Amino acid sequence: RPTFVTHLECGLKGDRYEADALHGLSKAGRPLLVRYDLRALAGAISKEELRQRPADIWRYREFLPVRKTENIVSLGEVLTPLIPCPTLRAGAGEVIIKDEGRLPTSSFKARGLCLAVSMAKELGVQRIAMPTNGNAGAALAAYATRAGIETYVFCPADTPEVNVREIGAQGAKV
Repeated sequence: RPTFVTHLECGLKGDRYEADALHGLSKAGRPLLVRYDLRALAGAISKEELRQRPADIWRYREFLPVRKTENIVSLGEVLTPLIPCPTLRAGAGEVIIKDEGRLPTSSFKARGLCLAVSMAKELGVQRIAMPTNGNAGAALAAYATRAGIETYVFCPADTPEVNVREIGAQGAKV
């Protein structure tokens, strides 16, 4: 299944960057946004076809930037439910909770870091680092360890000990 990524783009200036190369920030110091050929994507897959696929993040493969299936790093990212809470109200509306605790690292951070590490693998990254005080570091460590990528996570001194231990248990140098 192909992906429909065309290029990366500076969120501030609109400068274009090659999609299949490792970049930091744009020349303007801003994050790079992934851009897709939406017209081609719209004609390539139907809602019915999507519904028939396994209920995980990779159901939406064509909407994601990883080109080669062998670079997908997965820990079993399931689709997570929306749970209505009819007794809770927010203004005039009902409160609905997204249960992200069902993800492999029990946090919504698993989704983004699943993709980030898959792209890092695709681009040949062998060492990765990030600052965090919790869930993001644990998710990075879990996925990068799975991918065989050496991982460093930098935590502030006041990071709860349970978070530091989880990050280390997932395989990162903390």
